[in-house]
Amino acid sequence: MNALQFILAGTLAAATPFLLAALGELVVERAGVLNLGIEGLMAFGAVLAFVIVYHGGGHFLGFVAAGVGGALLSLVFAFVALGFRANQVAAGLAIGILGQGLSALFGKPYEALTVPGISKIAIPFLSQIPVVGGLFIQDIVVWLSLVATLAIWAMFSYSKTGLVVRAVGENPKAAHAIGYPVIAVRVAAVAFGGTMAGFAGAYAAVVYTPLWADGMIAGRGWIAIALVVFGTWLTGRIFLGACLFGAVSLMGLAAQATGVNIPSQLLASLPYLVTILVLGIISSDRRLLKLNGVAALGEPFER
Repeated sequence: MNALQFILAGTLAAATPFLLAALGELVVERAGVLNLGIEGLMAFGAVLAFVIVYHGGGHFLGFVAAGVGGALLSLVFAFVALGFRANQVAAGLAIGILGQGLSALFGKPYEALTVPGISKIAIPFLSQIPVVGGLFIQDIVVWLSLVATLAIWAMFSYSKTGLVVRAVGENPKAAHAIGYPVIAVRVAAVAFGGTMAGFAGAYAAVVYTPLWADGMIAGRGWIAIALVVFGTWLTGRIFLGACLFGAVSLMGLAAQATGVNIPSQLLASLPYLVTILVLGIISSDRRLLKLNGVAALGEPFER
């Protein structure tokens, strides 16, 4: 397998943690809430999933526990930020630090231990195509993440639920005036975002790299938050952005495998350098941000 085939085959798997977390954050921000604790939520979900899979609970139960753990921790954020109308940036950062601390605490006995991965599913005929066939040989979580992307896109494009979430994020006072429970919608969105972040952490810990190490999320949560801005709050663009960052994260490994004489630290920093570059480009287009942005993002709501 050459470098191009390696990157193509692994792009979707590498993109999945970014994609799952970013989709959850998209729903949260569309509801008008800014949760910066995604890194901690992913780390907490990762350790829960790893512990359960390591002790024989299975991958399904591990993902369930990660999703529930992420949702519960995100509800603590909702309680502080929405219940007490605390600053959402500060509350999100606090929850992120809490999640990473819990992850380090619970994961300490499992340092350097491994768990079994899960098998991959190949799409007949398509997986046999030269060069790009590897794109169609993925595990079940990758395929489900694609389904989730389509489902969230359809929700925001065609469903009443998506319309309500967007209304709450754009003009919560108007949404409240016509009878929509703004706080309840925002709490539900935050819980959904926490669940997706937990799933993202679980995938990183027990599927993508089934080895426990402290700090294994390694900034993926921050990149997921940046992806929402990169995609200008549009599902399709977020998917493409996740694939871009997934491919970039593999380029370092591909470069090392081909013997390119570049320091490993620089190769490891590629996703973050690309994040800074892309955010700078996107932020320079004020018209695009204003057109697709969320009007009441981060603003507390009072009845």
